[in-house]
Amino acid sequence: MFRVEDLQIMEYRQAWEYQESVHAQVADGAAERLLLVEHPDVVTLGRRPPVEKHLLATPEQLEEAGVALVHSDRGGDITFHGPGQLVAYPIIRLNDHGLSVGGYVRLLERSVIAALAELGVHAFRQDGAVGIWTEDHGTTAKICAIGVRIRRGVSMHGLALNVRTDLSRFDLIVPCGLEGRSVTSLEKIMGDKTPSMDDVKSTLIRALRNALAPAESAT
Repeated sequence: MFRVEDLQIMEYRQAWEYQESVHAQVADGAAERLLLVEHPDVVTLGRRPPVEKHLLATPEQLEEAGVALVHSDRGGDITFHGPGQLVAYPIIRLNDHGLSVGGYVRLLERSVIAALAELGVHAFRQDGAVGIWTEDHGTTAKICAIGVRIRRGVSMHGLALNVRTDLSRFDLIVPCGLEGRSVTSLEKIMGDKTPSMDDVKSTLIRALRNALAPAESAT
């Protein structure tokens, strides 16, 4: 079963470099890992073309707002990371769990849905839109983005769950390249009942362990 490392707050590029190091270790047979982190404000662009058209802010506007811009090697489109958002990077060997790439993405989705249900929020998948959605005061809104990369059969990158995220930052982009779709957070939905970041972390860890357990017991 994976080991958990809480990186606290770490710049996106620094965390990416650390992921690369851990990925190499896991690919060579080391214990699987789950990295948890919050990033300072950053817009990241995935490998799906033409992702640049979904960046609404100019470089000058990003600099003025104190938001970094990084071209990532993950799948998916464009997204924002910032304080109050829980980012989880599972680094696991897919073959050890009998997972295809699509099966792995669905496992992440199921895990987030289960974690949110435990926290008191009903969430769901939407066909043709990777990630997790929920109802926000009558509007369907995205609460968790997913973007992964698989190399040497080992996963990198992962998911970003909005807990107490500054949602105004998403105005800088077309989130995940989906025009006219809203973004939400646990805080926006739950208000004063929003769980602590530590509670969200422990709940997500448990959900990911439970999702991987059946695959492990079958091997």
